[in-house]
Amino acid sequence: MPQKQRKHSLKSKQVKQILNEVSEKLKVNVEALFGPKPKVEIVESDMGNVYLINDKPLFFNFEKKVIPTLLFQGFVSRASKIVVDMGAIPYVCNGADIMAPGIVRVEGEFSKGDLVLVVDEKHGKPIAMGESLHDSANVRNAKQGAVVKNVHFVSDKIWNFAKTLAE
Repeated sequence: MPQKQRKHSLKSKQVKQILNEVSEKLKVNVEALFGPKPKVEIVESDMGNVYLINDKPLFFNFEKKVIPTLLFQGFVSRASKIVVDMGAIPYVCNGADIMAPGIVRVEGEFSKGDLVLVVDEKHGKPIAMGESLHDSANVRNAKQGAVVKNVHFVSDKIWNFAKTLAE
C-alpha cells in the first residue's frame, strides 16, 4: 500500500471533463452507466491517481490519460477482447506486451490506439488491459511481434491499490 494518500471530491467541472474523456476513449455513455450526477472522488497517492465513481475504484491516470481499472465491470463486459493462451499469462501478468504468437483469437472490432481487454483462454478472466498497436483485422492476421501495449494487469501496483480501495 502506498505511503501517502489523499482522498477528496472533485468539482463538477473536473467531473464533467473526466467523464467526457472516459466517454470518448471507451465509446460508452457514462451517464447511462453512472447516472446523471455520479459521486466522483480522487485518491492521490505516490503511485498515481485513482478515481472512485460512486465509491468504486474504476479509473486511474496513465501517461496523462484516464484508463479504466480491471475492476470496472461496465468496461470489462463491453470491451473488445484479445484471448491469449495459458502459456502467455505469466508474462502478461508481469507486464509484458501481448505478442501475436500467444493470441488464440480476437473478439470484437477495434482500431489502433483503442483499449482492449486481455483474457485467458481457459476461463475468460480479464488479466490485463492494453492499448492496441494495430487494428483488429491486422491483429487477427499477425504472426509475430507485439500487438498490444500492456498498460494495466492483474497484480500490478494499480490493481493492488484499487483492490484495497474496493474493500
